[in-house]
Parts: sequence; C-alpha cells; structure tokens
Amino acid sequence: MSRAPVVSSLLQGDGSALPAALRGLINNAQCSDVSFVVGKQRQVVHAHRCILMCRCKVFQRMFSRQPQTPKEMQVPFILADVQPEVFLAVIEFIYTNSVTLDSVIAAVTYGQGDMRQKCLGFIELYTQEIIKTQSFRELSDLGLVSILQSDHLAIDEVPLIQAVREWAYVSSAVLDVPVSVVAQDVVRDLRLVLLSPDELTTLERENAKDELIPEIQIAQAWKFHALKKVSDSNPHHYQRRKGTLPREHHLYLDPPAK
Repeated sequence: MSRAPVVSSLLQGDGSALPAALRGLINNAQCSDVSFVVGKQRQVVHAHRCILMCRCKVFQRMFSRQPQTPKEMQVPFILADVQPEVFLAVIEFIYTNSVTLDSVIAAVTYGQGDMRQKCLGFIELYTQEIIKTQSFRELSDLGLVSILQSDHLAIDEVPLIQAVREWAYVSSAVLDVPVSVVAQDVVRDLRLVLLSPDELTTLERENAKDELIPEIQIAQAWKFHALKKVSDSNPHHYQRRKGTLPREHHLYLDPPAK
C-alpha cells in the first residue's frame, strides 16, 4: 500500500513585520552584547553581534579579532573617526535593509556593499550639493576613487576637480604629507580631456602651486586636443559624465552617460 505524498507549502507572513521588529533593536541596550563609542562626541551605540556578523563582513572580521573572554567582550569598540549619524544609518541598514539617505550620510559609507551602491546612486544624483559637505572632504582616498570612476555624476569636471583639490588639502593637513602624495591615486580618475584649452591652461597655472596632478596627465589632455583622437590605453577617461557641460571639442568624444 503506497503512502500518500507529503504536500508542503510556504507560509508567507507580513513582509514588513520583521524589519519593523528589528528596527526596535537599533541602539537598544536591552539584550545588546556589543557597544561602540562613536565620533568626537563619544556617543555610545548599542548593537547585537549576531545581526552585525551575519549581515556585514566588516563586523565579522572585527569581532573575530577580538578576545573572547566575557570580560573582554564587554569592552566597547572605539570609532573616533566616524560620525554618529553616519554609523547609526549603517546600523539601520544592516538591521532593516533600508535607510533614508541625505548628503551627510551618503558621503561616508562603512563598507556594506548594498548600502555603498545606494549611496553612490544618491551621490550621482546630488553631486553638486554633496561635494560641498564636510563629509566629502573627510572621505578616504578609496571612497573618493569609487565616486570619481562613475560616469553618472551630475557635475561638470571643473568644479569636480576643485572639490578634489579641497579634499586633498584637508587630507594633506590631517596626514601631514604633500598634496601630490595624498592625492596620487585619486587624480588618476579625473577626466582632464573634458576641459577646454582655456580651462586646461588655468588648471596648469593652479597646478604649478601644489602639483596636485602629475604633469604627464595634463600632457595627455593636451595631446588629445592636438590629435583629436581617443587613446586606446584608457578610453574610460574620454567618457563624458552625466553632468558634463558641452564644449566644442567634445565632438570627438563618446556621448555623455545617460
């Protein structure tokens, strides 16, 4: 006598219930097993290791390096160089998979992949506003490079170069190294061929004061103006951004990003 087949079905609950419940745990000391002292304000933020570790590799590595005795695990993590509102936004995204972005939060990310993509989308949309924030000037060089590699920034290259120069001066003062050194990896993603000859001349004059951009990079832009030919070695640098203003020589470049 054959047995009847087992029938199963997926019971789907309210999709908003879990994020809503987890939102109540954000910075909640109840049942918290890890804490952070964040920013110059030394704001204490409470969290839960199991949630952070299963959602974020950064926290996995952070906790795996920490001693595991109960007393040592009670010692808070010090995050002096992170703004509390930015850190809390990251925690909110980790717990609920959603967060409301503004120009301060979007300029700084903690390494969470999905959030980084959403932040970049926000930066691309509001580039002109974000480059004026203090948070932009406090970006790491890797963070700034990931922004400059985007074709969809809603800004022209002239103010973008000026924003990078201001960032470099802040980083130079903090790290006590020359502007040319602190910005060497960042300026490679500036698209100098987008500038007109007059703008390139002005850039050269400004560059003589701080050597922000290597001379060979400026020379390559002049070479394009002379030959009107896109280089095969790095064609991405000849791509107009979404916010690039039109110039006569752009006739020889790829169309702007959409």
